[in-house]
Amino acid sequence: MNNSITVAVIGAGAAGLMAAGTAAQQGARVLLFERNEKVGRKLAITGKGRCNVTNNCDMQEFLTHVPQNPRFLYSALGAFSIQDTMKFFEELGVPLKTERGNRVFPQSDKARDIVDALFFWVKRCGVTIVQERVTGIQTDETGVVGVKTEGKLHRADRVIVATGGKSYPLTGSTGDGYAWAQELGHKVTPLRASLVPLVCPGKTCPRLQGLPLKNVTLTIFENNKKLYEGFGEMLFTHFGISGPLVLSASSHMRKWDKATYRAEIDLKPALDEAVLDKRILSDFSQELNTDFRNSLGGLLPRKLIPIVVERTEIDPHQKVNAITKKQRQKLVQELKHFALDITQPGPIEDAIITSGGVSVKDIVPKTMESKKVPNLYFAGEIMDVDAYTGGFNLQIAWSTGYLAGLHAGSDRA
Repeated sequence: MNNSITVAVIGAGAAGLMAAGTAAQQGARVLLFERNEKVGRKLAITGKGRCNVTNNCDMQEFLTHVPQNPRFLYSALGAFSIQDTMKFFEELGVPLKTERGNRVFPQSDKARDIVDALFFWVKRCGVTIVQERVTGIQTDETGVVGVKTEGKLHRADRVIVATGGKSYPLTGSTGDGYAWAQELGHKVTPLRASLVPLVCPGKTCPRLQGLPLKNVTLTIFENNKKLYEGFGEMLFTHFGISGPLVLSASSHMRKWDKATYRAEIDLKPALDEAVLDKRILSDFSQELNTDFRNSLGGLLPRKLIPIVVERTEIDPHQKVNAITKKQRQKLVQELKHFALDITQPGPIEDAIITSGGVSVKDIVPKTMESKKVPNLYFAGEIMDVDAYTGGFNLQIAWSTGYLAGLHAGSDRA
């Protein structure tokens, strides 16, 4: 299959690679522009270097994990589904596995296997990788005519912008695509961090810096109403809290300008308050003449003990045989509801995903083509569509990249 169409794809991340290969499969001549020496730099570090490829659920469940413009994705997910993604990578020689929460990973646990498979696939499809930094998109009264790099115009009949967001700028996601979109008349909705660490005021988190917590429940309250609850792992940092649980929670927190947020950590989620009180009594009975501050080693990590002791307002030198029921109840409350105020998300540069972007009202959902500029397409994170953690954002990249490549690469004449 051959046609006379030249397609320029800007950005060799997940969406760009999928778009480039798909456009080439339609018979188009494809130029894939990537400023980095290697393709897929951000993809190579996703999922802690394991690459959470997609989420093995049905479309309706998938869309419940997309808080921003889920209906826009119907056509893209219909054209290239979760099952299509899994089949695609399996056929490229990357066996997959499904883990807790329907998260799909390569069996090797190596994101590099996904990146390499995509790289060799686009090469086999005939894609030409151009290692130059794009500085703009050239248009005339008929639509796009090419892509500008430093001092050069690369002519193209169609252009797909897959430049990603503003998160992880060291991987090449510097937000250039937003400026080009605005220059060409598109609305760009406010950008903010999503899947990002959270900032907590005060000295508690700096004192606990580096302490990981496993098998805890994290609850986020928005204006004192429960917003999110999850079970798993988290980490204290010098500025606040991070780790998988926190990143997941952050994507639900979208009203920073008008809401207050609080985190509560259940340090003993397997025990209800009555059972936990019995456990504390049992521990105390083993060491009746021990100072309170020295009696919690069986319940808490060492670094957390002084903080909990302070919060209970129990004298650290009080003997445990003198601790009252009321004091125990205060201890139970701290262990079950360890509270932290949250003032803001971490910087967008530390985020896994950028929320906001080119307004979906300016994009045709069945083709990913711009409504403002003929023959201009968008794919992936640059658009105002983002999801919770768990493979959903990468699936959006695969599906929108496929749809953009399919339509940009086809000879409609």
